[in-house]
Amino acid sequence: MKLTWFRKGTIYQIYPRSFNDSNNDGVGDLRGIIEKLDYLKSLHIDIIWLSPIFSSPNDDNGYDISDYCSIMPEFGTMEDFDELLRETHKRGIRLILDLVANHCSDEHKWFEEAKKSKNNPYRDYFHWRKPASDGGPPNNWKSFFGGSAWEFDEASGEYYLHLFTRKQPDLNWENPKVREEIYDAMRFWLDKGVDGFRMDVIPLISKPVGYPDAPDVGFRKIIEDVYANGPTVHQYLKEMNEKVISKYDAFSLAEGVGINESIAGLYVNEDRKELDMLYHFDILECTIVNGKFEEVSPFDLVNMKNIFKKWRDAVHETGWIANAMGNHDFARMVSRFGDDKKYHSESAKMLITMLSTQNGTLNIYQGDEIGMTNVSLQHIDEVRDIQSLNFYKENKVTKRYSEELALEMINREGRDNARTPVQWNDEINGGFSAKEPWLKANPNYVNINVENQDKDPDSILNFYRGLLSTRKKHDVFVHGNFEEIAFNNPNLYVYKKTLDQNTIMVILNFNNTEELFDSGYDLKGIEILVNNYKNLEIDNASMTLKPYQGVVLDLK
Repeated sequence: MKLTWFRKGTIYQIYPRSFNDSNNDGVGDLRGIIEKLDYLKSLHIDIIWLSPIFSSPNDDNGYDISDYCSIMPEFGTMEDFDELLRETHKRGIRLILDLVANHCSDEHKWFEEAKKSKNNPYRDYFHWRKPASDGGPPNNWKSFFGGSAWEFDEASGEYYLHLFTRKQPDLNWENPKVREEIYDAMRFWLDKGVDGFRMDVIPLISKPVGYPDAPDVGFRKIIEDVYANGPTVHQYLKEMNEKVISKYDAFSLAEGVGINESIAGLYVNEDRKELDMLYHFDILECTIVNGKFEEVSPFDLVNMKNIFKKWRDAVHETGWIANAMGNHDFARMVSRFGDDKKYHSESAKMLITMLSTQNGTLNIYQGDEIGMTNVSLQHIDEVRDIQSLNFYKENKVTKRYSEELALEMINREGRDNARTPVQWNDEINGGFSAKEPWLKANPNYVNINVENQDKDPDSILNFYRGLLSTRKKHDVFVHGNFEEIAFNNPNLYVYKKTLDQNTIMVILNFNNTEELFDSGYDLKGIEILVNNYKNLEIDNASMTLKPYQGVVLDLK
C-alpha cells in the first residue's frame, strides 16, 4: 500500500476554544492559532485538525452548526481563516476541518424553515415522525447525551430526531438535496485549499428503515447495531468520495463511532473508494463498560494489546486507520492510561512511544505533548460540558448517586478534562488568556506548561519532538509486519516490526515497578532509537525496565 502524505503524517488536533486566546476575551480563536504555528512546526507534526470553527449557537461547543460556510464570530473572521491557512501551508503543514454532517443546529436556516410548515421545502431535510399511539416519542431511542432522541414540536404536532442534543436535529441524508448541500459546503472549503475533513459521527448518517425500537442491550451495542452502519451509508460515502474528495488532493478521516473491526474494511479499504481512514473507539473506551460515567473497568494491558491487534489485522495492506488515545471527547490520556502523579513524565512518554509505533496514522491531541492531566472541578457550576451536565441533571431526578459521587464521576471521565485551556506558561490561566477563560484552567499549569518544558531537555515536550522527528525517518514506525512477543504478559507490551530490511523492537513497561525482559537478542552495541529514560540496563539479551520505561531498538 502506498504510504501517502496523510498516511505517513502525524495529525495534531486543535480544540480552538481552548488553544490560545489572542484578544483576551476568555475564548481561544484563529489568530491565537496563528500565533502558535511556529510552536506546532517545532513538534514535527504534519496535519492540523481543527474542531468546528463554523457559525454556531454553541449548545455543543460548535458541533451544532448554523452556517457551514461562515466563521463563528468568537473565533474571528474569514480573513483570519484565510491567513491561518496560508501560514499553515507556508510551514509545510496541512489543515483539515471538522465536517459535522449528521446533524446541524436548530438555528440553521434549514431547520427554522422546516418548522414553519409540514409542506415547507425544507421539511424533508430532517426526520419528522408522528407521535406513538400513547402520544409519546415514535420509538425508544435515547440520545447520546441522555433522555429521548426525539423532541416534540408543538406547532406541527410531530417529533423530530436528534441523536445528540435537542438543538442538534439529525439531517435526512435520504433527501438528495441534503447531500448536495453538504457537498457544496465541502467544496467551498476545499476550493480555499483545505486539505480534507475529519468527519464527525459519519457512520450515523443512514437511519434504519422504519425507525425500529432499540433492543434492551447496552448503549454501546445499540450504537453499533441500530444508530450506525445504516442500509445506505456506503452508498452515500461512495457518492461523497466520487463527487467531492476524489476531485482534490485531500483526504477523509472518519470518526468511527459504531464501527467494529469486522466491518472496518467496508469503510476504508482502498478498493471501496469511500473513506481514506478512520479512528475507532475501542482503545478510547477500553475502560468504559456501558456509558461514560457509571461503569468503569480496571485498565487491562492484554485487552489493549488485543484491541490493537484485531484492528491491525482487520485493515492490514487493504485499508488504513488512525491511532488515538485522546481527543476532545475523552479524559486526558496520561490520567487514564498512565500515572499522572509519581510517574507523570515517564508514563506520558511511554504512552506516546507506544502510539507512535502502531501501524497507522498518529493522532495526538493538544496538550498531550506536555502531559496535561485531568482537572478537578470543585462544583457543578464549573462544569461546561453538556454531556456531563445532562448526566448530573438526570441523576438529581433518579438519585442513583449522591451529588458528590456524581461530580466525582464527571471529574474522572467528563469531556471538560480535555477541554481545559492549553497551559502555555505559569502566568495567570496558564498564559491562555488574561481574562477568566470560558472553562477553568487546570491549576497545575504552574508546573505543567510549555514554557517550562521548552527549556528542559528531558521534558515530555522535547521527548515528543525527538520521537516525532525519529518517526519521520523510519517508515517502519508507521507500518510493517507485526510480531507480538510475550503477548499475555500483563505488564509488558513488546513487539517487533519489519518493513523491507528494517526491523525494530518496541518494549514498553506499563507497571510502576521494575520489570525484567529477555529479548532473545545479543543487545551489546544495539542502537537505541527511543528511550524515555537516560539509560537502559542491559545484560547480554536481558534488560531491566524501570517503571513506565519505553524503548525502541533498531535490530539491524
